[in-house]
Amino acid sequence: MSRLTIIGAGYVGLVTAACMAELGHEVTGLDIDAERVRLLREGGVPIYEPGLTELIAKNRERLTFTTDPAVAHENGEFTFLCVDTPPTYSGDADLSRVWKAVEDLPAENGGRTLVTKSTVPVGTGRAIQTELVRRGYGHVSYCSNPEFLREGTAIRDFMHPDRVVVGSDDLGVQERVAALYGPLEAPIVKTDVSSAEMIKYASNAFLATKISFINEIANVCEVTGADVRTVAYGMGLDERIGPHFLQAGIGYGGSCFPKDVSALKQLAGNSGYHFQLLTAVLEVNELQKRRVIGKLKRHLGDRLHGLRIALLGLAFKPNTDDIREASAIVLASRLLAEGAEVVAYDPVAMPNTRALLPAIEYAGSAAEALAGADACVLVTEWPEFVHLDWAAAKEAMRSTVVIDGRNALDGDTLRGLGFTYEGIGIPVASV
Repeated sequence: MSRLTIIGAGYVGLVTAACMAELGHEVTGLDIDAERVRLLREGGVPIYEPGLTELIAKNRERLTFTTDPAVAHENGEFTFLCVDTPPTYSGDADLSRVWKAVEDLPAENGGRTLVTKSTVPVGTGRAIQTELVRRGYGHVSYCSNPEFLREGTAIRDFMHPDRVVVGSDDLGVQERVAALYGPLEAPIVKTDVSSAEMIKYASNAFLATKISFINEIANVCEVTGADVRTVAYGMGLDERIGPHFLQAGIGYGGSCFPKDVSALKQLAGNSGYHFQLLTAVLEVNELQKRRVIGKLKRHLGDRLHGLRIALLGLAFKPNTDDIREASAIVLASRLLAEGAEVVAYDPVAMPNTRALLPAIEYAGSAAEALAGADACVLVTEWPEFVHLDWAAAKEAMRSTVVIDGRNALDGDTLRGLGFTYEGIGIPVASV
């Protein structure tokens, strides 16, 4: 059992804290948000992540939360940086919270290891190590330990990882950090700091590239009569390609892919290298979000002004309330710019969306959102939307256009009910 300090009580920090406590470690969580810490102390959880509330409650005796750095660092052997690194206007990662955490490290003697789980540009670890030396913090060693958690399945991803990456130039540090994950019996990739940082960026950039690629294929399928679902299945059977991340849709979002692809492209540019592939990946993803407007106009006419469009789903994916870079945000904004009335429903993400998009109407259910709508766009493939009573929905809607932005619905069934159905990369004649 080790004593851990987790800096940041967001998606990564809370999941890391709860799972490390589950592994038997004593964990203190530190966050600057006093309201968030108060909620956690009272047994609440400020984010939606399946299983997280139960896991925190189960390990309450090994979990404490505070806003005081001195309390958080007291007796800690490992300090995990789990703060966010959002993009700046230049496209670079904002490392202000990372550096603030480094500044708050205690100056006392006694060994501790600073472990960075936050996604940081390659070279950040070296810069932190240089700063620690400059400050005379010889008692603090350093390790890069990037996270690979997917929102909605984060606990399972932590407890059953594909790999654990441990980056340090000190073999002893590598062993100590790897030992924290010992009970998981996962493959451990031991490497240097810079390689560990690049593994995270390269992984996310590659997955984003697969998504943009299949979306481009889907767009070509629409004009050639091919069916992207069959194409993706045939591609995925090739073991060199695999089936994952080949689901065509209206673009990726979330807290990782958009900012990490942008940051890697910017990192390359700052070094004098033009990463042309990632430039295309980003452009394709942004255009994909807007293609829905063209689909709506094809069925409703070029003038969307005054038409009522229902959006089912606001979160960037199911099983999360995260709306960062969500396709729904761009789509809703474009519809408002066209003069349409937008009504939306999401099982958990509406509280996060209200402040960002106050001009749209928020419904209390999917059925309420569809009532009187001229068209429906499935944006997030929540199971309740897939299993909706679509026969009743048809009777409630003013017009019966359904744009399936995730190819999650049964097009044959909807067409049989009388809907005008269109998916992504699916020939109209085949649905």
